[in-house]
Amino acid sequence: MSRVAVVGGGLAGLTAALACADAGADVVLLESRPRLGGLTASFEKLVIDAEILQMMSEVLQPLVVDEASLGFDAIADVGPGGHFFGTAHTLERYETAFYRPLVSDWRNFETWESDGARTATQRANTIWKRLLAEAPPSTLDPAVIEAVDAFVARRKREIASG
Repeated sequence: MSRVAVVGGGLAGLTAALACADAGADVVLLESRPRLGGLTASFEKLVIDAEILQMMSEVLQPLVVDEASLGFDAIADVGPGGHFFGTAHTLERYETAFYRPLVSDWRNFETWESDGARTATQRANTIWKRLLAEAPPSTLDPAVIEAVDAFVARRKREIASG
């Protein structure tokens, strides 16, 4: 197995790391910042990054190859020219057999377009707002929340003034 070091945890680095891992390399990802994703930050980017990491985790799962996963009994039961949609083997697996993305829209173009042609950023925006609305109330001391809010307001003013 080859060992590969990928320098930088931005989108390009994460994509390169995934491609190397998919090719069978042992990948070490090097990032100087405390978070992945490069120099941009937003709630939408956080959701999209979570999807990228979820996808990487899914792709890197070991492939299970055994009698149950290969479905030899189902193949024998269905026979030539039949279909597998109604077999017990398919029904046991169809809900969990495929990766389900958080943001990516895997519908065909026409369906996506007729449903509003929402971009990944627009879908991520809906997701983070839903997650925030469903989040339990903060357990932080109100004085701490007030201090953090004051700090954020002060830094926004300082940044805006240059």
